[in-house]
Amino acid sequence: MAPPPPELAVDARGLVKRFGGFTALQGMDLNIPRGAFYAFLGPNGAGKSTTIALLTGVYAPDAGHIQLLGVDAVARPLEIKRHIGVVPEELSLFERLSGRQYLTFCGRMYGLAGDEAAARAAELLELTELTYKAGALVAEYSKGMRRRLAIAAALIHAPELVLLDEPFEGIDVLAAGVIRELLRELSRRGVTLLLTTHVLEIAERLATHAGVIRGGKMVDEGTVEQLKERHGAPSLEAVFEKLIFVPAARNARLSFYGEAPEAPGVALRRGSA
Repeated sequence: MAPPPPELAVDARGLVKRFGGFTALQGMDLNIPRGAFYAFLGPNGAGKSTTIALLTGVYAPDAGHIQLLGVDAVARPLEIKRHIGVVPEELSLFERLSGRQYLTFCGRMYGLAGDEAAARAAELLELTELTYKAGALVAEYSKGMRRRLAIAAALIHAPELVLLDEPFEGIDVLAAGVIRELLRELSRRGVTLLLTTHVLEIAERLATHAGVIRGGKMVDEGTVEQLKERHGAPSLEAVFEKLIFVPAARNARLSFYGEAPEAPGVALRRGSA
C-alpha cells in the first residue's frame, strides 16, 4: 500500500468494527490534513467514539487501515502514542494525587526528565487556570476542573495530534471558555485537532474542517466553507441537519396543550422549523 500523502495527519480508510452482531463502523473513511481543526460530528450512536477508540488503539479494526502522522497505527502503536494526545469522554484520573503530581507523573510516563515534567506541569496548570488548585487532590476537583486537567495531561509531551471526545460535555461556561481558548492556541501552533462535540456553535466557531458521520459511515467531509457551499447551507449546523435529516420531534405538537399562541408579529406555520 502506498504511503499516505505527507499532508495528512489522519488517513483512515474502510474502517469496520463489529461488536457481536452489531456493526458500529461500516467501511468508514476519515481524512484530516495536518494542522487542521477537525470537528467530527454525528448523532448519538453514529460511531464517533468507536472511531476514536480505533485511532487510539483501544480497539483494533476488523477491516481497514489507519495511518496517523504517516505511521501505521495498528502495526506500530507504541511509536504513534508518543506523538498523540487523547482526552476521552469518560475520564479516569488518579484521584489520590494532586493536580501537580498527576501532571508531573504523566510527563514522566512520556519520558520527560523530572525537572522538565515539573516545569511543563506548572505551565499547563497556569494555562488551564488550575494553579490555585495545584496542591489539591484530584478527588476534590469539579467536573470542569477534571476536564481541564485531562487536557493538560494530554498535552504535556507536546503531541502533534490531539483527539478530544466531547470535551465540552457537562461543564460550566467558565470551564468551556478556558478550554476553547486553549484549543485556539493549539490550532495557532499548528497542532492537528480532532474534536467530537454536540455543540455545533462551538464547532462552527473553532473548526477549519469537519466531517459528518451517520450509521457508521462518513456522509461528507471537507473544509467548513466547502461543506457549506456544497450543501447550500449558511452554517455548519445547517449542513449537519441536512446530512443527518431533521428529526420528526423538531416539528412536534402536543395535542393536549391546545394551540400555542402566536408570538407578536410572527406567523407560525405548522411544520415550520
